Amino acid sequence: MKILIIGARGSVGRTVVETLEGRHDLIQAGLTAGDIQVNLENLESIRMMYRHVGKIDAAVVAIGHGHFGPVGEMTGELWMKGILHKALPQINMVLEGIPWINDQGSFTLTSGVLNRDPIAGCASAASANGAIDGFVLGAAGDMPRGIRINVVSPGLLENSVDRYQGKFPGHEPVSSRRVGLAYAKSIEGVLTGQIIRVD
Repeated sequence: MKILIIGARGSVGRTVVETLEGRHDLIQAGLTAGDIQVNLENLESIRMMYRHVGKIDAAVVAIGHGHFGPVGEMTGELWMKGILHKALPQINMVLEGIPWINDQGSFTLTSGVLNRDPIAGCASAASANGAIDGFVLGAAGDMPRGIRINVVSPGLLENSVDRYQGKFPGHEPVSSRRVGLAYAKSIEGVLTGQIIRVD
C-alpha cells in the first residue's frame, strides 16, 4: 500500500513508521522534515500536499498539541488551542483527503488518553481528544467508496515519559511496539469507526 504518514518524525509517528516500513510504500510528512513538508493548520498547505502525493491507499496523522493549565486560569482562547492545533487539523486532513484516498482505503487519526483518564491541567487537550474521537465515530457511516476511518488513542508512550516529567502520576507507560500495532490494525485490518485504545 501507498501510505502517507503525517507527523512521521514525532514520538507517535516514529512508531508507525517502524511498524510498517518494509511492508508498504511510506511517504513521511511533517512541518519541517520528511519526504514532504505540510502545515496541517493551513488548508492550502494540506491541498498542496495531496496534489504532490497523488492517490494513496491510507493516510495517518499523528500531530497536535493543546494548552496545559488550570481551568481557573484558562480563557476561551487558551482552550481553543487544543481544537485549532490538534482536532481541526486532523479533521481537515480527512475532509480534504477523501478525493485522494483509493476505494477501500483508510484514514487513521490520533487522539489520546486524557479525555478518559485525565491529569491536572488537561481540559484543553482532553477536549481536543474528545472532538477527534467523536468525529471518527460520526464520520465512519458517511465515508464514501468503502473508505474506513479510525482513531488510535494511546496512553503515555514510553519514549515520551522524560518529556512530561512526572505529569502523569499513576499512568503506566505503553510500549512503542503496542502503539505501532494499533496503527497497523487500523490500516491493514477491516475496522472502521473505532477508537483503538492502547492502555
